[in-house]
Amino acid sequence: MAKQLFGTDGIRGVAGEYPLDAATVHAFGMALASTARQLNPDPEILIGMDTRESGPWIAGQVAAGLAERGVRTRLAGVITTPGVAYLTRAGEFVAGVMISASHNPYQDNGIKVFGHSGFKLPDAEEHEIEQEIFRLLDAGVSETGPQPLAVDPGLDQRYVDYLFSTAPVRFDGVRMVIDCGNGAASNLAPELFRRCGAEVCAIFCAPNGRNINLNCGALYVDSLSRQVVQQKADLGVAFDGDADRAIFVAASGKIVDGDGVLLIAARALKAAGHLSGDIVVSTVMSNLGLETALARDGIRMLRTPVGDKYVLEEMVRVGAALGGEQSGHVIFREWATTGDGMLTALRVLETAQRAGMGLDELTRDLQIYPQRLYNVRVREKKPLTELPAVGHEISACEKALGSAGRVLVRFSGTEPLVRVMVEGPELGQVEDFGRRIAHAIEREIGVK
Repeated sequence: MAKQLFGTDGIRGVAGEYPLDAATVHAFGMALASTARQLNPDPEILIGMDTRESGPWIAGQVAAGLAERGVRTRLAGVITTPGVAYLTRAGEFVAGVMISASHNPYQDNGIKVFGHSGFKLPDAEEHEIEQEIFRLLDAGVSETGPQPLAVDPGLDQRYVDYLFSTAPVRFDGVRMVIDCGNGAASNLAPELFRRCGAEVCAIFCAPNGRNINLNCGALYVDSLSRQVVQQKADLGVAFDGDADRAIFVAASGKIVDGDGVLLIAARALKAAGHLSGDIVVSTVMSNLGLETALARDGIRMLRTPVGDKYVLEEMVRVGAALGGEQSGHVIFREWATTGDGMLTALRVLETAQRAGMGLDELTRDLQIYPQRLYNVRVREKKPLTELPAVGHEISACEKALGSAGRVLVRFSGTEPLVRVMVEGPELGQVEDFGRRIAHAIEREIGVK
């Protein structure tokens, strides 16, 4: 049965509105408690959050639901999503809960859940939690108000200490600009890279509850690119709100996204004999240019649906050491169970230091095929097979591009959007087909 609350990355919505209203969040805590008590008679659950103003009350409401069924909680405070994943698996926690909507604006928020393994919950377990939430809501469960929580000092530092321990080389002499998106990495990232010896210029590191991802961070790198060039820095890195993704800027100001990072990391891991099976896992969104460049080095790329959760599942299935998304989620299985922007930055800097090259040189032979993404806001998620005009435009695009390009049309797992991606050898053709498909969707199910 299809899930109704959990998308590709937890439960998402506008804070204060269903499914992130007080009653549903409280019911979530109670439902998670039921699952936790099946695993441990005296469970403890970790809670972390990013810098959104709604984070504390959502965390308190989750904790209240957990407490109602006898489950203890510890609050890590403001911390990254991968920080919660690490602490959950490294400690005695039955599960970890991260309160974040990642790259979304401050009005949105979300709930992500990790098992003790540090992995996000399988679809089947999320479905069970959903069913219990619906049962509780139907029974008229009422929220009791958020439970007051005090931050457990030192938990975030344990995570930074762990990341520091994975850095085998110093970055003395490296000049870098870090854009923390006014999010969860605002204090942690500058501390980590200064500790590693880098000269750090930190921007957008002053969260006020409402400026998270506001024209900054991994989705808005223009300011970072300008700063890197103006300051003659060696590189820049931008994190999203919960720092599970990272986008880089080379010394020239060129943007290096997740595809570029996968190429850099894959080559470094293969040279060190650590790229299991010479396989990299990515998604249907990764550029054909990446697949071609990897193939030249004898590296095979496997594709999955969009979502780092699905990338990780495939990595585990085939035993891959590296996987990720064009959007900047990169998973290094030797060190983490989820995408980790700060860990990714450590690995990129390490590779650059060892090679004595910058990101411009390390990605010079990555030829990017023209690719355009169109987001269409929709009033309903109707199966595309029931939209004949859309199907006609997709078929025409696929026929024209043949094996030299790709078209992908999918519903977002976290927002009421249809995402249209067209990729091919000629930009004009790519844009023309992308607009035609997007307009067909707008006519059929677009928001009026």
